[in-house]
Amino acid sequence: MLAFIRLIIIALFIVFTGVFGVLFCLLRPFNPANARVFANLFSKLSKMLGVKLIIRKAMETDPASPVLIVANHQNSYDIFTISGALPARGVTIGKKSLRLIPFFGWLYWLSGNILINRQDRRAAISTLKDTAKYMNEKNVSVWMFPEGTRSYGKGLLKFKRGAFELAQAANVPIMPICMSTTTGKIKLNRWDNGTVIVEVMAPQALTLAQQNNSRLAADEFRTLLADKLEQLDSEVAELNQHLK
Repeated sequence: MLAFIRLIIIALFIVFTGVFGVLFCLLRPFNPANARVFANLFSKLSKMLGVKLIIRKAMETDPASPVLIVANHQNSYDIFTISGALPARGVTIGKKSLRLIPFFGWLYWLSGNILINRQDRRAAISTLKDTAKYMNEKNVSVWMFPEGTRSYGKGLLKFKRGAFELAQAANVPIMPICMSTTTGKIKLNRWDNGTVIVEVMAPQALTLAQQNNSRLAADEFRTLLADKLEQLDSEVAELNQHLK
């Protein structure tokens, strides 16, 4: 019964936020400031899921200049959890088909997020080049999930090179964000789903070796996030002992 009620609330929230969010965004369409407003709003729903969300930030994580954000991508709950870590003037990159989804997709598009056609590599490369220029001209940070898809409990997947090629093209540092494992941890029929920790790490400039080899950059940042994920999962296991 609790799961049913939560699903109804989520559905109503998405419809309500989508309708009024679209009207809000029409006043300033595609403004990158929109994305953070709604990312933070969606993350508030973590409480309704029975999650205590902790977002920790290094002192250097409110950048005055653009950064490329890389984060782990787990499941559909990401929109209600890790989304709360989106910095000011930060946008995400998503599939072009998202704008066809009523309410949420329209809001995502009008919020200033960047849509690409992943099926057309030439178009995607062109979009990334335009994005690099946009980041610097408009002082916009871009969030990407370098795994390319949700992991659904399979652990941290291999990172694709696109995010690191974009960071090189834009000549911006990379800001890693890592969230403790949520797959299999959030149960809609359970009132208390414990603590989830999101850690925003300090931006790191690409080394010369990483600039010359995007595969190396992808692998080394994956190792960084994998180590952080292990650390966060260990910490959360201690905090969530009461759920066993």
